[in-house]
Amino acid sequence: MSALQEPVGTPFGATSTTLDVIAGIPLQDKVGVVTGGNSGLGLETARTLARAGMQVHVFDRELSTAQVELAPFDADYTRLDLADPASIDAAAEAFLRTGGPIHILVNAAGIMAPPLSRDSRGNERQLSTNHLGHFQLTGRLWPALVRAERARVVVYSSLGHQFSAVDFDDPNYRRRAYDPVVAYGQSKTANALFAVELDRRGQEHGVRAFAVHPGNIASTGLGRYLAHDDMVAAGLIERDGRPIVDPERRLKTPEQGAATGVWCATSPALEGRGGVYCEDCDIAPLSAEEGPLDFFRAGDGRGVMSYAVDPAAARRLWKLSEDLTGVRYP
Repeated sequence: MSALQEPVGTPFGATSTTLDVIAGIPLQDKVGVVTGGNSGLGLETARTLARAGMQVHVFDRELSTAQVELAPFDADYTRLDLADPASIDAAAEAFLRTGGPIHILVNAAGIMAPPLSRDSRGNERQLSTNHLGHFQLTGRLWPALVRAERARVVVYSSLGHQFSAVDFDDPNYRRRAYDPVVAYGQSKTANALFAVELDRRGQEHGVRAFAVHPGNIASTGLGRYLAHDDMVAAGLIERDGRPIVDPERRLKTPEQGAATGVWCATSPALEGRGGVYCEDCDIAPLSAEEGPLDFFRAGDGRGVMSYAVDPAAARRLWKLSEDLTGVRYP
């Protein structure tokens, strides 16, 4: 895996925007699905793909903003609650009835650091929403991904993966004390490991997968459960609540934050590659940090923790995900 986590060298970087990375890439007659496409980075991703000519399907719990923002484009909208297995199956079945392919699936939806709660299957809600829901959805949409012959799945991970590896002994906080930030970190490591094993399994079907750290974008509302003083202390926002934008510290605008995901979804530089974690519009190197790190130390250095791209851990997570969801890929 360490050999895969080598930057390829691109003309883009931390300040690049979605329009920069997609310039000149034709997407007419292509079909994309974006979860979380009603707000934040998901909306920016959906808008960028639609502007480039792609038919975009937005999956989200709320759809009103996307319906307004994407009205000039070829887009449709499906309600999806990633913590509700029945909602996931219904959304996937609605798409599969079209009989069409999916060339790009962007799993951008997520939650961060809420109080402890569980889904209907008893799974901790961050693990459920951020990882298990996308595991189920991607599995249900698998026929459409294979139908595309050359498809890419982009999984939104995060710098937050530095907060925690996956605790395979107690992933759902049955015995250990719940820490919302550590639980977020576990779910983001799960996102990265999902991309590793999904890519291994998908290669023979033309499906490649990538994990993405978009940067820290305080204006998306993802950090609504974080304490104001903690966000100030971490250098994410000003005392008056204004988001800090400093791309060299990976504090970005939504257009900059969504750029790496769009790059992974469309860049010719990634042909024949997959199963890697990306940041700042390139494949990330392995981190030199010893982790996990806490909320205030994370982000001092770039790169991905080795435990988040470990193939053995990825296979173990896949089996755990099957057991927790009951989903088996074809």
